[in-house]
Amino acid sequence: MADGPLIVQSDRTVLLEVAHPDAESARHELAVFAELERAPEHIHTYRITRLGLWNARAAGHDAEDMLGTLDRWSRFPVPPSVATDIRESVGRYGRLVIDRDEVDEHEVLVLRSTDAAVLSEVSRNKRVAPLLVGHPSPDTYVVEAWARGQIKQELLKIGWPAEDLAGYTPGTPHPIDLDEDGWHLRPYQRQAVDSFTEGGSGVVVLPCGAGKTLVGAAAMADTKTTTLILVTNTVSARQWRDELLRRTSLTPEEIGEYSGQAKEIKPVTIATYQILTAKRRGQYAHLALLDALDWGLVVYDEVHLLPAPVFKLTADLQARRRLGLTATLVREDGREGDVFSLIGPKRFDAPWKEIEAQGFISPAVCYEVRIDLPAGDRLEYAAAADDDRYRLAATAAAKIGVVRQLADRHAGEQILVIGQYLDQIDVLADALGAPKITGATPVDEREELYQAFREGSIPLLVVSKVANFSVDLPEASVAIQVSGSFGSRQEEAQRLGRLLRPKQSGHTASFYTLIARDTVDQDFAQNRQRFLAEQGYSYTILDADALAAA
Repeated sequence: MADGPLIVQSDRTVLLEVAHPDAESARHELAVFAELERAPEHIHTYRITRLGLWNARAAGHDAEDMLGTLDRWSRFPVPPSVATDIRESVGRYGRLVIDRDEVDEHEVLVLRSTDAAVLSEVSRNKRVAPLLVGHPSPDTYVVEAWARGQIKQELLKIGWPAEDLAGYTPGTPHPIDLDEDGWHLRPYQRQAVDSFTEGGSGVVVLPCGAGKTLVGAAAMADTKTTTLILVTNTVSARQWRDELLRRTSLTPEEIGEYSGQAKEIKPVTIATYQILTAKRRGQYAHLALLDALDWGLVVYDEVHLLPAPVFKLTADLQARRRLGLTATLVREDGREGDVFSLIGPKRFDAPWKEIEAQGFISPAVCYEVRIDLPAGDRLEYAAAADDDRYRLAATAAAKIGVVRQLADRHAGEQILVIGQYLDQIDVLADALGAPKITGATPVDEREELYQAFREGSIPLLVVSKVANFSVDLPEASVAIQVSGSFGSRQEEAQRLGRLLRPKQSGHTASFYTLIARDTVDQDFAQNRQRFLAEQGYSYTILDADALAAA
């Protein structure tokens, strides 16, 4: 395309011109195999990595598909070195296969390849060689029975990802059916489940709000076996339980919760990552859960947030079918390779535009509002200790007036104002004349306020992050984040996705983040911008002064 939105460079970076009329279409196709690195206002930078190419290949995209995307949208010809690199990298996937075979009348785990040179190369690697215990034929090595996960990790590190065809234990059969009364799986959800079932194990990537839990439920209905579901926290565990009871034939007696609050082991058990990684006297205290039943399926929710110790535990679960669910394969600790090796490669990524066109998702319009601190506040910030600076920036009094302006701008819509600090929440509630919910609000009162908000009798609610994101408020069409945690931006954006769903009212959801300019508040916003852009949210940076004048 002579005037395309992409520029492909010889260092494997791809530049996307955000304002180009075809930018959206190009970005959705590019995201299949390239990782977004930077997302400022005008030019987004993607990088084509080997792992991204291998994940795309495992999900059914070949090298010509990927080069077709680059050729179709690139302003200039794709550098020949990049095209060659892509073909050669994609060609590496599947040259090595892990399988089972009969050797001396015993079934063993084997590593095989039709490429003798590749097999010879990897067998001599000092990290791989100790995992190989026999060489029964020129194209086959016997692998230590316990090393199925570890050998995949080591092979990936040296650039030869192995395709795992060694099969899975069926687990203890357990009847599970979808109860499709008044609803049906969406076509892309069915396609995601079929791709996972065909692939054996791996990750399904779906955008926020696209129904990942239903994909998990449908996978359980397909496999009909005892299932262990690992989730990020207790609130998420309860949401899974409620959804399974509503959407499947499972009864409350068949679903157990294994968390800090309860230790139930049932045919379907939902456990938190925290409990699995809890230690007592230096040992994992609840490791027995992984073998408490003969699990036929292990589901990892929000796999991009999987704690590092769970990878080590998962290395021993390679004989069990594993399903990862996520909105992104990007991890903040850089361990995407371990997801690929130990959970499995990407099996399905959503056709974003199709889902949006069908009305199943409604990406929010996201704004970052930058606010200048008054001179006195700026001096106080400059003189503060590093540990205090984030709080000073996040709770700047200058943000209060901007919140009022935004609330006026969206009069008639359902508005959530979100804060991290309790004293700031008190000030906001008073300034806006609105009720507030924090972690200290009694559960009954909290529910009454949420219900009033859902019904529209309360149009504006001030909430702490602790109280807010455990609850589905589908009619909230505006969220104003005044201060946030400075931990994982991915988790924050993930929660945003649960909050902002397609609206019956027809309003497009708007998400505002208020940032104190030239402070750590602004620095912490960079990762969030990247993740939101990756998820398909448009992202606009506004100046608070311009907002006041508008």
